[in-house]
Amino acid sequence: MTTSFVRTMPVVLALALASIGVSAVAQTAAPATAEPTTTEKVKEAGSDAVDATKRTTKKAVNATENGAEKAWDATKSTTKKAANATERGTKKAWSATKNTTKKATNATKKAATKTGDAVETAGHKTADGMRSTGAAIGEKIPGTAENEAAKK
Repeated sequence: MTTSFVRTMPVVLALALASIGVSAVAQTAAPATAEPTTTEKVKEAGSDAVDATKRTTKKAVNATENGAEKAWDATKSTTKKAANATERGTKKAWSATKNTTKKATNATKKAATKTGDAVETAGHKTADGMRSTGAAIGEKIPGTAENEAAKK
């Protein structure tokens, strides 16, 4: 075998195989690579916009509902706390009023008792003073028992 034959043989084989492949490719249908028309592009873009609007609207509705629910829960909780605080404050105020009234009543009773005792003591002292004055005057008037007692 000559070197030229060895060199040409692979080339011949490659050409034979290539021709089989070319005829096979020629028999298959060519794929359609046509681009969509402007109308189709606009329709698809409009459809995408509608879908995006639906998704966004749904998210906004859910966010609003969640926010409203949280606000309602917070309002309920705060109102309950305020009501409880008011109730506790009212109870404390009532207790303070009762205690203060009781103290004021007791102080008034004590003051009235002391005033009564002072008036009574003053009255007794005044009466005693009047009696001793009457006795001293009676000693000087003749015919009275005090005068007779003073003479003895």
